[in-house]
Amino acid sequence: MTRRPQFSRLFRQGRAAAFALLLILICQPPLAAGDDDWQDLHERVRSGQLVSLPTLLDWLEAHYEGQVLEVELEHEDGRLIYEVEMLGPRGQRVEFEFDAANGQLIGIEGVGINDMRRRP
Repeated sequence: MTRRPQFSRLFRQGRAAAFALLLILICQPPLAAGDDDWQDLHERVRSGQLVSLPTLLDWLEAHYEGQVLEVELEHEDGRLIYEVEMLGPRGQRVEFEFDAANGQLIGIEGVGINDMRRRP
C-alpha cells in the first residue's frame, strides 16, 4: 500500500473547508434583496449550467500538489470565473482560474507553477 504524502491530506482538508464555506454561503437564507444571487447560483449548479466547485477541486488535486487557501466566484467579461488560490509544497502561491460554465482552466498566475505539477 502506497502512503500519500502529507500535502495531499492538507489539500483534502483545504478542499473540504472551501466546499463547506461555499455550501454555507449558498445555503444561507436571504438577508436582503441582493442575496437572491446565491439562490440563483445554487440552482445553476444543480441544473448543470455551472460546474460544481468539488469537480474543479478534484481536478486540481489530480494535477497539482498544494493546499487550497481561498476560492472566489467572480464576474469577468460577462461570465463567471472560479478563482482558486493554492499554496504549493515550497510555499509558492498560485491562482488558478476556471470558466464556471464549462470547468475549463483559463489561466494560471504565480511563481513555481511547474514545481506543483504532479508527475505521472
